[in-house]
Amino acid sequence: MRTLTPKRIRRRRFLALGLAGVVTGAAADAFLLEPRWLKVRRVRVPGATPAHRILHFTDLHFKGDRRWAESVVGHINQLTPDFVCFTGDIVENAAHLPEALEVLRGIRAPLYGVPGNHDYWSGLDFEMVADAFAATGGKWLLDEQVRTRDGGVNVIGATCTKEPDIQPRPKVKNLLLIHYPFWVERLAGVSFNLILAGHSHGGQVRLPLFGAVLVPGGVGPYDLGRFQTPAGPLYVGAGVGWFYLNARFNCRPEITLIEL
Repeated sequence: MRTLTPKRIRRRRFLALGLAGVVTGAAADAFLLEPRWLKVRRVRVPGATPAHRILHFTDLHFKGDRRWAESVVGHINQLTPDFVCFTGDIVENAAHLPEALEVLRGIRAPLYGVPGNHDYWSGLDFEMVADAFAATGGKWLLDEQVRTRDGGVNVIGATCTKEPDIQPRPKVKNLLLIHYPFWVERLAGVSFNLILAGHSHGGQVRLPLFGAVLVPGGVGPYDLGRFQTPAGPLYVGAGVGWFYLNARFNCRPEITLIEL
């Protein structure tokens, strides 16, 4: 019978320990570090000299974790954007809505936003949401559009619940807010200066050389970051909250400062 040499035993043990260390480190990162390690991403839309600083965040999924939500709002305020855009999923349970809106009222810039699928599923009182967004000087947009304070940007909010009937305004920059990134495929014949979306969470877990392990429906190939589409440049945020499992790997929660 062939026996293993001590050298081969040591090599196997070394490899096993190394693999265990990698797995342990990845798990610690995914569950303990990244879920509360907020990333500030900066994006500049190609074109003329930027005239507006827009802060985008998405998928708050507020569950009563007020300290985290307030820290996100604090980072938003430190960046002093001209206005803020939110692309859906405030909460998962309507019971958390009053507290979530109390935190969002702390944003010191006009807040514009659209609903996500969880906002519908939880049966939110959209009038309460509209009042909170209006208190910041912004607007909760349900298939509507509104000009910003300086008149330079037309913010359009689509609910993604019906066939698009969107007419961008001439002579201003047109910014479209949607929840589902793949909805850009339905915008034939119209063009926007910028489209912002959420829903994907960036996959929450992204493997090197592979990408997102799993994304929800309505995402398509637009899982995270910048994309050029026939309807205009699209940016899909990684979100600041979580759904199903509070784990992130290679995909930190983010807010995005965009120059347009």
